[in-house]
Amino acid sequence: MVAKIGELVLPRMSPNFLELRKAVRPYLHDHVHIGLSGGPDSLALVAATLAEGVQVSAMCIDHNLQAGSRAVAENAAALARHMGAHAQVHSIQVSPGEGMEAAAREARYASFSQLTDEIWVGHTMDDQAETYLLGGLRGNPAGMKDAFRRPELSVIRPLLGVRRAHTHGACAELGLTPWQDPQNFDDAFRRVSIRNKVIPLLAEVHGGDPVPGLALAARRAVEDAEVVEGDVEKRRHEWQDGFPIALAAEPTGLRKRMLADFLRGHGIAVSSRKIDAVDRLLSDWHGQGGVAVGKSDAGRLEVVRQSGKLKITD
Repeated sequence: MVAKIGELVLPRMSPNFLELRKAVRPYLHDHVHIGLSGGPDSLALVAATLAEGVQVSAMCIDHNLQAGSRAVAENAAALARHMGAHAQVHSIQVSPGEGMEAAAREARYASFSQLTDEIWVGHTMDDQAETYLLGGLRGNPAGMKDAFRRPELSVIRPLLGVRRAHTHGACAELGLTPWQDPQNFDDAFRRVSIRNKVIPLLAEVHGGDPVPGLALAARRAVEDAEVVEGDVEKRRHEWQDGFPIALAAEPTGLRKRMLADFLRGHGIAVSSRKIDAVDRLLSDWHGQGGVAVGKSDAGRLEVVRQSGKLKITD
């Protein structure tokens, strides 16, 4: 049993930390890059991975969105080095305002991809449950995958099967003081409000902890989506030269995913409203005109029904 990681002496009894060590083992290889905010989830992930004898490079991002953010990132890097990891701080720029969380995530991943082709992040089962509820409010209940590929970066989430209580507990067992993001206490953020208000209310209504059931539903949503996405990928050749009207006979869920793939293949951003409108050219055809789906240098892009297929014209 490892007694130390870097300068940090490991306690003999650490049940929360042990849960994290078991969680990371299926994903281990010689050198792991971890996105480290300094919060309890990512800090505990760095510690658990190091305790398994793996070389760790911690990547600490300064988003420049809060006063003192550079100091937070530098402190996270110092904690990682104290535990024996390599650590770097990278500064990025994110415009504040609506959609800031998504913009920060994209900028963060872009920064990661400049230095590695695989990054580990510290999302837990609690994050999975919150993501499922947030998706449901948008009409798209979905979950996070253990691993997924972006264009230039693989993202690994080794802790999706463990609770946030384990990461907080592990930091306490190790004597680590994680950074507490003040945004995590601001109910103006929808995810925070779900965490602090909705999930406790669900626990009261349910008569027990709602997180495991929500996380299981999220995982099943991911698994179901993977089956459909696999079918779409195998059949992509069918709509390379226009979307055949005959595909109107396909099940609704599959057909709409096919249509989304068809549009994306032409560089068109998709939305539920746009897909529904295009789908009516297949499933509710009564001679209506084309559906506007975007713009090009030549003008408005439309999907029209033409010669037995849906075509994109401008």
